[in-house]
Amino acid sequence: MTPAPDKKQDRRPPYQHAADELRRDIKQGRVKPGEQMPSVRELQERFGVANMTARSALNVLRDEGLIYTIHGRGSFVADVGEAAGEFKIEYTPPAWYLANDSEAKSEGQAGEGEPNAEAAGTSLAELLTSLRDEIRTLSAEHQELRREVEELKKAQQPPRS
Repeated sequence: MTPAPDKKQDRRPPYQHAADELRRDIKQGRVKPGEQMPSVRELQERFGVANMTARSALNVLRDEGLIYTIHGRGSFVADVGEAAGEFKIEYTPPAWYLANDSEAKSEGQAGEGEPNAEAAGTSLAELLTSLRDEIRTLSAEHQELRREVEELKKAQQPPRS
């Protein structure tokens, strides 16, 4: 005869369990805004999970806006306002989102000057074109800077005898 389990088994995936624990730590103030989150290795040890599982837990929190990541530095708690989920950062949704937002239309926020789907598509196409052009410009500047760095490196090397 096997003994009855003391607790109901947690059926959530391990990354969700880890994300829930970390979310609770943030909401209860154990980890304050601006403080660094534990590293992936520390999360692996704390929860007894694999590397990708720990990363997935951090991705869940990042997608929720509770943390942000700085490449090469780690993950940090975002600055969340007094009300749960209310951020102190001012945010304005993009125009194409507002043009296609069914909630705004149903609440009567859209008036006679409401952009139609065709106009929203045109402005979105224009936005994408300008972004593509900006990326090309930045890419060209990046290549130029790389050439300059290579030239400076060559100039600093002592002449070969």
